[in-house]
Amino acid sequence: MISVTCVAPVNIALIKYWGKRHEDLILPINDSISMTLSTDELCAKTTVTASETFEQNRMWLNGDEVPFEEGSRLTRCLKEVHRLALANGSQKVSPSWKIHIASVNNFPTAAGLASSAAGYACLVYSLARLYDIPLSEELTTVARQGSGSACRSLYGGFVQWHRGALDNGSDSVAKQIASSKHWPNMHVLILVVNDERKKTASTKGMQQAVKTSQLIRHRADKVVPERIAQLTDAIEKRDFQTFAEITMKDSNQFHAIALDTYPPCVYMNDVSHKIASFVHSYNEIMGSLHAAYTFDAGPNACLYVLEENVPELLDAVQKVFPSDSMDSGTYLRGLSVPKVDSTPKIGDVHKTKIDILDINARNAFRYIIHTKVGEGPKELSDNNSLMINGLPLGD
Repeated sequence: MISVTCVAPVNIALIKYWGKRHEDLILPINDSISMTLSTDELCAKTTVTASETFEQNRMWLNGDEVPFEEGSRLTRCLKEVHRLALANGSQKVSPSWKIHIASVNNFPTAAGLASSAAGYACLVYSLARLYDIPLSEELTTVARQGSGSACRSLYGGFVQWHRGALDNGSDSVAKQIASSKHWPNMHVLILVVNDERKKTASTKGMQQAVKTSQLIRHRADKVVPERIAQLTDAIEKRDFQTFAEITMKDSNQFHAIALDTYPPCVYMNDVSHKIASFVHSYNEIMGSLHAAYTFDAGPNACLYVLEENVPELLDAVQKVFPSDSMDSGTYLRGLSVPKVDSTPKIGDVHKTKIDILDINARNAFRYIIHTKVGEGPKELSDNNSLMINGLPLGD
């Protein structure tokens, strides 16, 4: 019985992937760029155990057993890893052995927080470590076939997923633009508006968009290539002003595409729109772009902010979106934030203006997560295993 345990990160798209040109291979109609978040705050954790005594492949997700169905994305990833193991001459574990998989997320599943990306990235990386397969661009094509954006979670820092041109998808790969060490003071506040399962799954939303949206083709052909070049340059130069503008514009356009879909897909809610409005007002008060929002296929907001500006932004967020849970130990999660003196002083125009912003209804957020740019997947020691004797702990 041989076992491997790994963690893999969440990634949040700055330039969005939306729409496929091949459903089964999960080939996108446009490139995308994401930032990988630290696994200290958000991650998927997976243990894979192989044994010649196992009678069948089995998997448990967050404690519940899920079917290991032939032809599923799960079995496709396993077959592709077996193919790479044979090609690499791996001797560590026989591909004929059955495997048991236990996986957990430390964040809500299917709530627009990229849980499937982290989950499949962790699965593929864990299998790669089990079969002694090195991390490569080819491995990202395997993760892609589990969940498209999972390919981006195999690297840390800033990552570009190239759409590719070949029909077999072999050139639709993820490549790192810059490591997490390149822009270490890039932080994120995730405002969790709703952690329930979203009404329209991303897969269905994309299919409908490709079929019915008249805007999506213009976005893929014209807008995204220009933004990819501009954002790559901004990341290389650590130019937060350009980074923030492109990130917010692309988020807005993605949701415009969702609304242009017929019937429309609505992922943002009233609180989401109030957050976007707040960020624009806040940046105007500060005199430059101090924060940038992006919304994936869900109502939760990811606010990008440089580390030195986190305390003041968080203070403004908590003034405009007050919560009865603000002082509890579970409301602000992740990295600690230094307290700021929020009392306006003579000549302190910023704080005075923030004080007169519209106050929104109380308890708009379930909680806030403070995290930062992080590294890619990593293997953990055996004492972090989620399994004992091939079964989940506590089973």
